[in-house]
Order: sequence, then structure tokens, then C-alpha cells
Amino acid sequence: MQKDAGVSVDAMIEDLRTLVEVESPSRDVAALAASAKAVAGIIEHRLGGHAVLVESEAGPHVHWSGGGEPKVLLLGHHDTVFPLGTLERRPFTVADGRVTGPGVFDMLGGIVQAVHGLATLADRSGVEILMTADEEVGSRSSRALLEERALACGAVLVLEGAADGGGLKTGRKGCGAFQVSIAGRASHAGLEPAAGINALVEAAHQVLDITAFGRPEAGTTVTPTVAAAGTLENVVPAEATVVVDVRVESAEERERVESAFAGLAPHLPGARITVEGSITRPPMPESAATGLFAVAQRLLPGIEGRAVGGGSDGNFTAALGVATLDGLGAVGGGAHADHEYLLIGSMAERAHLVAGLVATLQDG
Repeated sequence: MQKDAGVSVDAMIEDLRTLVEVESPSRDVAALAASAKAVAGIIEHRLGGHAVLVESEAGPHVHWSGGGEPKVLLLGHHDTVFPLGTLERRPFTVADGRVTGPGVFDMLGGIVQAVHGLATLADRSGVEILMTADEEVGSRSSRALLEERALACGAVLVLEGAADGGGLKTGRKGCGAFQVSIAGRASHAGLEPAAGINALVEAAHQVLDITAFGRPEAGTTVTPTVAAAGTLENVVPAEATVVVDVRVESAEERERVESAFAGLAPHLPGARITVEGSITRPPMPESAATGLFAVAQRLLPGIEGRAVGGGSDGNFTAALGVATLDGLGAVGGGAHADHEYLLIGSMAERAHLVAGLVATLQDG
């Protein structure tokens, strides 16, 4: 591995501050445009070359290439789940060996570490970086692009935050959401309750049916998460909706659960049910990470690999048969929460781990 001088943790922290203080909530195209420019600026400053802003309805994706035959894609996202104004309530802070602030762990820290790690390599040919603008909301506008670049490169390093304890993510469940909409009939709850068709009662039946789709022993979780019904306390509800989170470990379970949702039937005479949604992120099998994880273990002996329930864009690339290793970003915790944090003591190690993986893939 050819390397220049080691990484500067202070410089990484300053670049991370730049990204966090831009703020980049998903679906806010103006904010994401500013964020994309900041990401591109850091990449160009640290690595040279030109980072292309790929415009989309979700906001700009950032793509950079070191030239030559593509061999490895560093994949991440610059959108976060936090609305504008979060920074004022929870500012970027460095204290007690931690960095806190919106998006430091998921996953702005991973972007910065990867760029600084790559900067230690004298040869950056064959390397591509893609930071998308919509991973947190389903990757609808970026999926075709990230799949195209993954296939072209043949190996993907995903810069999402590490698993608990700093482990790499060697497998992920497939995930998706379903919305079950119930149409009933309104009536006066006091004068003519029997004249109505109570959509809320039907929703209660559906929630029990849906919960039974889960198979924890097979790694399948089916969890109703959001429900709405009714307009006034004296009106039989004419409409109700139930939103359901689904996670699966296998293609077989994906097919079974999707078929089960399609087969939902009403319990109350006259009620009607409409189901929307699917399992949009396929499972990421651990087999996709086997070779890359073995390299990581040689570079950083003792590092662990874990299969996790959350999804990432690595699900898409692994499903294509492309070698994919995830969780190479920040070590910390609290993703999507107010206590989100990054551990400063791990930043240099993770940057060098990414650099080592890249160098190995370049040589291979």
C-alpha cells in the first residue's frame, strides 16, 4: 500500500463541522444542494479532480472518480433525517472524546473519514465516490445510478456508521413499508351506530392479522407503527390507515410477506381494504461481504462482523451480486436520535481501514 502522511484528526473534525453545519434534511432540495456543494468541495480539496453534482428531483448526488478502470465504489449519502433548525438546538460540539450534532454518525462522519483515508493513497485510480441525496427516504432517485456504478466497479464499500462496538455490517435485512387503508361508512355514533361501517374497528382486526405475519424465528419482523382513524367523537369512522414496517432476511420471506399483505380481507361486511407498498430494499446476504470482510480482518485484526436489521444502499448493490461491505463509517451511536455521537478516537483507524481496503482492491 503506497501512502503519504497519515491522516489529521483535527482536519477531519473541521471538515465534519463544515458538513454538519450546512444541515441536509431529506426532501429539502435547497438544503441538499448546499450540502452537495459542501461535500464536493471537501472531496476536491482533499483529493483533487472534479466532483460532479448529478441533479435529481430529490437533490444533487455527488460523484467523483479517480480515473482509470473502475475497481471500487465508496458509497454513502449526505442527506440526514433531521429538519432544518436542529443545529440550533443541538449544535456541533467536540467534548470528552466525542463529536455530537445532527448527522455526525449517520453518516457525515463516514464521508469525511473515507475522503481523508483515500487522501493517504498516492494512487487513487480505479476509485469512485458516490454520495446520494435520498438514502434516508428510499433512494428512489439514486438507485439506478448507484446500481450502475456498483456494477461498473465490482466492489462496494458502504460508509454507513459502524455496528455496536465498532463492528462492520456483513449482512442486512431487507426492509419496506406497507400502508393498509380501510374504507367504511360514517354514521352518527349515538343515533345510528349500526348504520355505519366502523373503519377503526376494521383496522383493529387488520392490525391483529398483520402482526401474525411476523416470524421472528426466520428473522422476519412485521410491526404496525402508525395508525389514524376518525374525525369526531360522535361519528363512526369512515376511514382508517395503518402503516407497517417489515424486515426480512431472505427472498423467500419477502415473497411470503408480500403475498400475505396482498391477501388481506375485511372482517366487517361492507368494509373495503387497499394495500400499498412493498419490501423495497432486498436482503443483503452475508455471502456478499465474505471476501471483503476477510481483507478487513487482515488489515484490522479482531474487528467483528455483524448482520443487522436496518437497511442501506448496500442492500441494492449486494442484491446485484456485487461484493459489498457495510458499516465502514463512524464508530459511535444514536443514529436518528438526539444523543447521536461519533467517537473521535476511532476516526483515524477507520480512515486507514478504508484506505487499506481500497489499496487491496486496486492491486487485485
